[in-house]
Amino acid sequence: MASIRDLKKDINFVLGDIIEAVYIVEAANSKQDSKEGVKIIDDAIQTFDDLIAKVNIRKVEDRKAHLKGVRQELEQKAVALVDRLNKLG
Repeated sequence: MASIRDLKKDINFVLGDIIEAVYIVEAANSKQDSKEGVKIIDDAIQTFDDLIAKVNIRKVEDRKAHLKGVRQELEQKAVALVDRLNKLG
């Protein structure tokens, strides 16, 4: 299994890329600060905070399974955010 540091980096990079993509789509469509774009960014930041908090929980019964669940949750939430991003453009 990948290290905890790598999982934290993945969370940061994935959600950071989604936020950056919102800005790119809005700039390409001349829609800076659209309500839906701001909502996607807010949700990405909230997802980041939630996932990092879950990674930092040390007192779980099976740490490996817990971290695997966090990685799966990252994937699910990232896909949902990208779907919303695709509708933005």
